[in-house]
Amino acid sequence: MAIISSKPNPNPEGDRTAQNSPVVPEKTASKKRSPKAASKKETSPEMQQALDLLQAEATPEEKLADELAKNEAIPATVDVNIRPKNLADYIGQKDLKELLNIAIAAAKSRSSALDHLLLYGPPGLGKTSLALIIAQEMGVQCKITSAPALERPRDVAGLLVSLQQGDILFIDEIHRLPSVTEEILYPAMEDYRLDITIGKGQGARIRSVQLNKFTLIGATTRIGSLSSPLRDRFGFVQHFRFYEQDELTQIVSRSAKILETPIHDDGAIAIAARSRGTPRIANRLLKRVRDYAEVKAKGEQITGAIAESALELFNVDPKGLDWIDRKLLTVLIENFNGGPAGLDTLAAATGEDAHTIEEVYEPYLLQIGYINRTPRGRVATAAAWKHLGYPVQTAIAGLL
Repeated sequence: MAIISSKPNPNPEGDRTAQNSPVVPEKTASKKRSPKAASKKETSPEMQQALDLLQAEATPEEKLADELAKNEAIPATVDVNIRPKNLADYIGQKDLKELLNIAIAAAKSRSSALDHLLLYGPPGLGKTSLALIIAQEMGVQCKITSAPALERPRDVAGLLVSLQQGDILFIDEIHRLPSVTEEILYPAMEDYRLDITIGKGQGARIRSVQLNKFTLIGATTRIGSLSSPLRDRFGFVQHFRFYEQDELTQIVSRSAKILETPIHDDGAIAIAARSRGTPRIANRLLKRVRDYAEVKAKGEQITGAIAESALELFNVDPKGLDWIDRKLLTVLIENFNGGPAGLDTLAAATGEDAHTIEEVYEPYLLQIGYINRTPRGRVATAAAWKHLGYPVQTAIAGLL
């Protein structure tokens, strides 16, 4: 075997002999020993297509975001810690908490994944926070996404393949899933299997990929828009109710303590009473009152008087109505003598969009009994007349 040296060789004939003899067999042997080359030959185009489908390619924006996340550490703020970390700190939804405590203890005793869970109810009641708490209690990872982000089959396929044993996949607004993406979830939820169709026409074949056992938690504000095949595959279907005032008072006090904001019990009660039964609104009002106290009250403790002054400045009355809610009721009472008035008529009179009135303002007014829906239109109740300062006799006369 010839030895290749960096020193000059005085014998040029020896160089030609060395170049002609052992080099070619050596390359041939290296090709035989290369497992990568052999695997490339064995992989069919159809199988390679299936593998490419599972590896969802990141968009340029996602690649840039990943690079920025590697180079810069995002500073943690105190506002991030407002979410409770475990079920003991989670306030409200007592029946749901009791059910989850039993389900989590049973799943941990069997060393198995929790059954799929569907949470539905109005926005801002803590569905995302509860999903993170469940992951914390189970000791697994939780991957959060939203249904509109799962446009293509490869998007949900990449998420499912990346899940480890017992992990949680949380899909917000799950009723907005595209039908193609939703159908991929059917075998994944039941049999923990991902089916991929390769090819088209008569040559089409199905390849199945076995998945780790995971838990799918779906959150929706419109459970009626969810298809029956998907809804029936959830083991738990739980409704979120609005919070009572004492529960909201505890939430405000806890958030104020985390935000290092001194608050009196009267201040917490005043904020909770105007929160529409929703923790998200309670925390939002608390931050606005905190700003008011730091600027106008020179950082003093938030008392009931300070909270009421701040909320009046932000046009939030003791019932939680803002100026648009009061405008809607005022127009209904003054212009139409309390009603009935059609939705399009109210939209034209108030200058608001009819869909916005129906989806944003009416639900809370119906909940507190300030407005009624009748076949002839919307009607303001006697409680609404009294709240806005109109005589009760006029209210009764208007309803007759």
